[in-house]
Amino acid sequence: MTNLFGQLINLFAALLLLIAFAMLSQRRVLSLINLFAFQGLVLSVSTAIVAWSSSQHHLYYSAALTLLLKVLVLPWILHRLIRRLNVKWDVETMFNIPTTMLVGIALVVFAFNLAAPISQMAGTITKGTLGIAMASVLLSFLMMITRSKAVPQVIGFLAMENGLFFAATSATYGMPMVVELGIALDVLVGMFILGIFFFQIRETFDSLDLKHMEKLKEE
Repeated sequence: MTNLFGQLINLFAALLLLIAFAMLSQRRVLSLINLFAFQGLVLSVSTAIVAWSSSQHHLYYSAALTLLLKVLVLPWILHRLIRRLNVKWDVETMFNIPTTMLVGIALVVFAFNLAAPISQMAGTITKGTLGIAMASVLLSFLMMITRSKAVPQVIGFLAMENGLFFAATSATYGMPMVVELGIALDVLVGMFILGIFFFQIRETFDSLDLKHMEKLKEE
């Protein structure tokens, strides 16, 4: 039974990594939001499997919180934002997609080498997925720094938080529930603040391209 749980967790970890690569190569903002919601669903199901296999009952609450916040609430907020802002495409990147994907592969190799000695010290059933979790974090960070628009950068930040949560689950069976609730509240409040920030940028510059913020430095 333990082997079955381990295989399921590895399957969902591989899905998380594939979704991270899909988000990295995606240009359409609507598709990015849908991929983020799917990533949250995979993370929620994998957390529930870890809770079942390890008898860590607090992880059931974490899985439910992830499902509510990252599959339902945050994607709904993001969809409303892009409808109000009339944002559908994000075509400007620092590098072309093939180059970005090659950098992403290099980051995955780096993450696996970095996680190897840590995984050996972990005593959890999910220790083999720590490298994937770290790779997901790095790929999300890469997506943040290679996009010039504000909305994809925020989605990259939220995806990076998903990777960090999966890393915590892989290494230590999650964080205390109080900490997770605090982080969830911070993320939700941050989304409302960023929504106001988006509207301010749009009203001021008639665009969500962060390059326009450089004008403020010159003034």
